[in-house]
Amino acid sequence: MSNECNNSGLIGQLDRALLWVSLICGGTTLAFMTGFSVWNVLIMRKALNSPIAGAEDLLILALVVIVALSVPLGARTGAHIEIEVLESRMSAGFARWSMIFVKVLCTLLLAAMSWRLWHAGQSAERFGETTQQLLISYEPFYYLLSASVGLYAVVVVLDIWQLLRGEKIAMLRMGGEPL
Repeated sequence: MSNECNNSGLIGQLDRALLWVSLICGGTTLAFMTGFSVWNVLIMRKALNSPIAGAEDLLILALVVIVALSVPLGARTGAHIEIEVLESRMSAGFARWSMIFVKVLCTLLLAAMSWRLWHAGQSAERFGETTQQLLISYEPFYYLLSASVGLYAVVVVLDIWQLLRGEKIAMLRMGGEPL
């Protein structure tokens, strides 16, 4: 099955959603980080000698948002590292089934991680897990990471589905070139 067929189905819809969320939310977060850092360092700290209290807290939380947004998109573009040392020495069938097996284990691990992150979010406020200066609760950021890892698990399930159908895993291409 060609990439054109996949782009119109579930995988294509997921790719479009990941791209839009990454562009809008990721771009907004990066713009905030850039503007806020310039304002805090150049104007408030250097010019006025009065840095913004809690600026580090906000920048750290913005980095968490960037990481959460990049995990599933990185999985779709092939940005995550895979080490395929023995694949060239395997038969095609054995390589395919070993990849399926590894991806099933990956899905189980990601599902467990997503569940534990969600649980940590439910416990964050009760245990006082907050930033150091502004006391912003980590709860919503745990939920965001949980959703991101859960979406990564969905991406891996779709990879398994493609492998079971005898297809090569169709990666998301950005700018016409594979990443």
